Amino acid sequence: MKLSDAEWKVMRTVWQQPGCTVREVTAATVDEKDWSYSTVKTLLSRLEEKGAVAVDRSEASSRYRPLISENEARKSALRGFLERTFDGTIGALVHHLVAEEKLSQRELQELKALLDAETAKDDGEAEPR
Repeated sequence: MKLSDAEWKVMRTVWQQPGCTVREVTAATVDEKDWSYSTVKTLLSRLEEKGAVAVDRSEASSRYRPLISENEARKSALRGFLERTFDGTIGALVHHLVAEEKLSQRELQELKALLDAETAKDDGEAEPR
């Protein structure tokens, strides 16, 4: 599911405050964006059409809850990004990050630890039980 930058901002509020109203989303985003009530309502309607949120209209103020997790949205966004920019491969992205970006020693150590843990897990799965 592809979310626009504005939809990501709205979804962050919905993930943090499930059951929120349009007014609550507007208040939560006011520091970053100067959106009107109608702008937020439009964004929430788009998210409902996409299947990202569900709306409960049984009360005076409609309440919105997420239908997708933040992790699911991140995975989808990352897949799209990888397809557009790195031919769909994570390895090309990691190579770019290590070779072209200025990663700190701490970030490099964390990346190495993650890779080592993944390698150990894969090695453990390959052994007969």
